[in-house]
Amino acid sequence: MTGMTGTGTPLRVGLVGYGLAGSVFHAPLIATTEGLVLDTVVTTHPERQAQARAEFGDGLRFAATPDELLARADELDLIVIASPNKTHVPIATAALKAGLPVVVDKPLAGTAADARELAALADERGLLLSVFQNRRWDNDFLTLRKLFAEGELGDVWRFESRFERWRPQPKGGWRESGDPAEIGGLLYDLGSHLVDQALVLFGPAASVYAESDIRRPGALTDDDTFIAITHESGVRSHLFASATTAQLGPRFRVLGSQAGYVKYGLDPQEADLRDGKRPGVTAEWGIEPEALWGRVGSGESPLTGGGRPEPTVPGAYPAYYAAVAAAIRDGGPNPVSAHEAAAALDVLEAARRSAHEGIVVSL
Repeated sequence: MTGMTGTGTPLRVGLVGYGLAGSVFHAPLIATTEGLVLDTVVTTHPERQAQARAEFGDGLRFAATPDELLARADELDLIVIASPNKTHVPIATAALKAGLPVVVDKPLAGTAADARELAALADERGLLLSVFQNRRWDNDFLTLRKLFAEGELGDVWRFESRFERWRPQPKGGWRESGDPAEIGGLLYDLGSHLVDQALVLFGPAASVYAESDIRRPGALTDDDTFIAITHESGVRSHLFASATTAQLGPRFRVLGSQAGYVKYGLDPQEADLRDGKRPGVTAEWGIEPEALWGRVGSGESPLTGGGRPEPTVPGAYPAYYAAVAAAIRDGGPNPVSAHEAAAALDVLEAARRSAHEGIVVSL
């Protein structure tokens, strides 16, 4: 991996997949991170190739398959896997065996056992294996961590977290496929973010209860899912992932012994990336207008003026790839380890079992 021979030489990145995850999230964040350069994209789609070349220059290379990319592993320093979920484990395995550090979009795998097998391979080879849980760098999540650090809420008792949408018509594609091999559905899609955030905030899960439904005509996999986690710390997390929510609830409602925090609306970074805005180019990246700030208080609804506005910490998706670069080059900490992803998959598997059998699952 000659790109790592000097601190002034950018790490060369091969990106597998240029659909939503690859084109909206990974490619722009890689290209705007100091010390990384987007070298090769794996896609055979002519329009996607043209789109990538238009943004990242004529020097960008393409490969038809992951195998073609890995055939020249010695020309690369990092592989990023943003292809469909069912491909994550085989491609990550091949990349690690080729001697390359790997970033995998969430979910890392379909099962916790597969995730731990990948983690063991990475540990054995002494290679970075990191999972792209970008929602740890959402503005509201960073604000919540700040409130916890300052003790603003007291002891947290209940955590409500929602990724809700109103999409009454299925869009199709592998994410909405009913084939279990595709690892589709909201439990593993948005649920991966919801569970990861809850575990980061409140620690390991002791038990899990879930409800999971297919609501929309023509839908083939879960589109309305609820997960309740009782953490070993005693905190209860209630997590909602839905495409069938006609009236959206708060993104966060966090209740503590001294105060609560309620926050509506989504972090702006995904919408900005979709609109072609870029970190380091767009002024005030991740900044949210004051009208969207959450409120901290007790005894009254925030919608009737209860509590005080809490300035939202700027969102910071670029911090993920900056940490990945530092981990590879300087041995810095892995921003999201495969072992953490496996713990979240334990919860997701328990949730699937709970919803299917109508039971509470102990971990």
